[in-house]
Amino acid sequence: MPRVLRNRPVSALLAAEVVSLTGSQMTWLALPWFVLTTSGSATRMGLVVTAELVAVALFGVPGGHVAGRIGARRTLIVTNAIVGPLMLSIPLLHWAGALSFGLLLAIVFVSGVFWGPYFAAQRAALPELLGEDEALVGEANAFLQAAQRMTLLLGPVIAGALIGAIGAPAVLIVDAATFLFALVTILLFVPAPARPASVEGDTSDVLAGLRYVLHDPFLRGWAVVMAVGDAAWQALFAALPFYAFTRYHADAKIAGLLIACFGVSAVVGNMLSFRIRPRVDALLLIAVGVMAQALPLWVLTAAGPAWIVAVALLLSGLANGVVNPSLHAMLTMRLPPAVRTQGLSAILALDVLLAPVGYLLAGVVLQHWGVTPVFFAVPLVQTLAMGARAFAAHRERTRLQPAVP
Repeated sequence: MPRVLRNRPVSALLAAEVVSLTGSQMTWLALPWFVLTTSGSATRMGLVVTAELVAVALFGVPGGHVAGRIGARRTLIVTNAIVGPLMLSIPLLHWAGALSFGLLLAIVFVSGVFWGPYFAAQRAALPELLGEDEALVGEANAFLQAAQRMTLLLGPVIAGALIGAIGAPAVLIVDAATFLFALVTILLFVPAPARPASVEGDTSDVLAGLRYVLHDPFLRGWAVVMAVGDAAWQALFAALPFYAFTRYHADAKIAGLLIACFGVSAVVGNMLSFRIRPRVDALLLIAVGVMAQALPLWVLTAAGPAWIVAVALLLSGLANGVVNPSLHAMLTMRLPPAVRTQGLSAILALDVLLAPVGYLLAGVVLQHWGVTPVFFAVPLVQTLAMGARAFAAHRERTRLQPAVP
């Protein structure tokens, strides 16, 4: 058994994340589907998801400061304890006839406030539990990536089946239950780590993490590229439910299966990364892998039947699964422990600054022109963004190589 899985707190954390993120991935399909079926508007669908992303962008930095002060474990506990009931309130208010569109936007916005510190805490929890061993943290990151990608496989497929069986509002209740499971698991099996006093003293500056990221040319450049690339991902994942809704007679199973194609191939890529990472320089792997992730998306431009879209997602997801453990381990360990949670949260906040634009523009384009323009724009933006990331990784690798006498 790999070393990290012999660590009981890490195993418990991974189990909690698999269950909780599976529920969140179910909601990622069920909530847009709920808006589409109740309003018939792709623009409103885009506004709902945009509200969550705007909250992540606005509160990522201050939320990361709070997470740095209270610790990764407490951040995960607070998020699960608050976001779960928020998700539960949506179907309950809908069935009571009290859910206006404005109230729905407000609920989704409030839940988005917690996602920045939550995802930063996921990463920061690993070195808190395992120490500053980059190889061990990289191994744990690979398992965390595999767990998250497994949710991309399980969540949409389960959601697609359940939407047809019990309806989208009821799927949100299932999501609320997964938050409860994660909350109990972390409380019982993930202990609070001892935190050095020096780390506590360095978390007093709200902007410390953001300032560190902005002063590091490598992190700063990657944050910008991530923002652009992930805006394209948001546009693509906005288009997939609409594609299934309009071309396959509102068949939620098609949408779920397409999203799952990315998830299942990403899980396979994560497993391959265990073989590849020890043998290949991390920056070289990142430079090659991000381009292998972007280029298959050009298959989308020929999209007609769903199997063509599935091929693009399978190939891109495979490369994404191989490269992401190394990428996230490097981002995590490049930040000093004193500002790690704040820095990761700042990177996420910068990452989603453009994400609302991508999702909202996708909603408007889908409403007026359909999926074809989105399926062309996504590979174009991804290729440019990943090309910039590959160049930055290659330049950093050259800089770090010792000079030949």
